[in-house]
Amino acid sequence: MLQGKIVWVTGAGTGIGLAGAQVLAAGGATVILSGRRAGLLEEAAAEIHQNGGAAHTAPLDVTDADAVDRAADAIVAHHGAIDILVNNAGINTKRRRWQDQTAADFDSVIRINLNGLFYCTRAVLNHMRARKDGLVINVSSWAGVRTSALVGPAYNAAKHAVVTLTETINMEECVNGIRACAICPGEVDTPIMAQRPVPPTAQDLARMLKPEDLGAAIAWVAQQPRHVCINELVISPAWNRFYMRAAGHTDP
Repeated sequence: MLQGKIVWVTGAGTGIGLAGAQVLAAGGATVILSGRRAGLLEEAAAEIHQNGGAAHTAPLDVTDADAVDRAADAIVAHHGAIDILVNNAGINTKRRRWQDQTAADFDSVIRINLNGLFYCTRAVLNHMRARKDGLVINVSSWAGVRTSALVGPAYNAAKHAVVTLTETINMEECVNGIRACAICPGEVDTPIMAQRPVPPTAQDLARMLKPEDLGAAIAWVAQQPRHVCINELVISPAWNRFYMRAAGHTDP
């Protein structure tokens, strides 16, 4: 199902984006890796090549709408299509509570987590419409379906918006053969955890989902036949700290 597919992955240098790109490439897709850190992208592409996959890099700031359009057009010009877009680029800030989150921090989270996702999706839709085929996979969050005190107002707002934005793609574009999925993971052991005001302990990190778990989920969604749309996929670690707190459990 993935052989010969052209997949564009944002936030592909580390974490979920990198894991998704690796699994998709292993399945036969050609992956184009985007992110702001060119060095990380080159390392990721080299590793994929070493494992027999096909990968190219397209360094990009997803908050630059014009640059996003140029990147999408360049991918289509070189590869002939964008079959799948994986919108994974995202950040959070350490100052995330109402009492200390600045306007600049709030804006930066919204620009990358929501606006950047919109720019990338908008950039590929015309290409997908012309072919009457396409899949958009948006990496949202547990905070996109259940508001979390841990992540702050900007991240909660952005990730909730990603879920509803994904639904509007399915509403409007299903007639054009285009599908979209919002993947909403609970806590994942990725570098963004270091941005928590109080970083998780090693024990907590060990209990979290791993990037490869989400990579497998992305690949599963990507391999569904064209008549199947996975609208939303919520995944959490079995040891779910959000549930533990709500149920009054203490950490043994």
